[in-house]
Amino acid sequence: MSKDQTFASVWDAVENTPQQAASMRARAELMMALEAWVKNSDRTQAAAARLFGITQPRMSDLMRGKISLFSLDALMDMATTAGLEPHVTFKKPKAPRRRRNEELAAA
Repeated sequence: MSKDQTFASVWDAVENTPQQAASMRARAELMMALEAWVKNSDRTQAAAARLFGITQPRMSDLMRGKISLFSLDALMDMATTAGLEPHVTFKKPKAPRRRRNEELAAA
């Protein structure tokens, strides 16, 4: 019988370490913000690429969510260039929830 696992985010489920999951979470948030900025600014991908100092095909990779092709540093630089103000927030992890069977056994 397999044990059900619960994860705080999809990144915690697919990455090997908490460090990798945190990096992917931050990169995903930056990519979504940049994609929204490009769409809301009425810029073409080519114009956005020129602003960020990248090629249009690379900009297309960003718009299509190819997260593995972008470093956290590169995404932070692009967000700042776009006039966004990225910041890092720290929070304590939530205490793991006890599974229902454990709660019933403890009662």
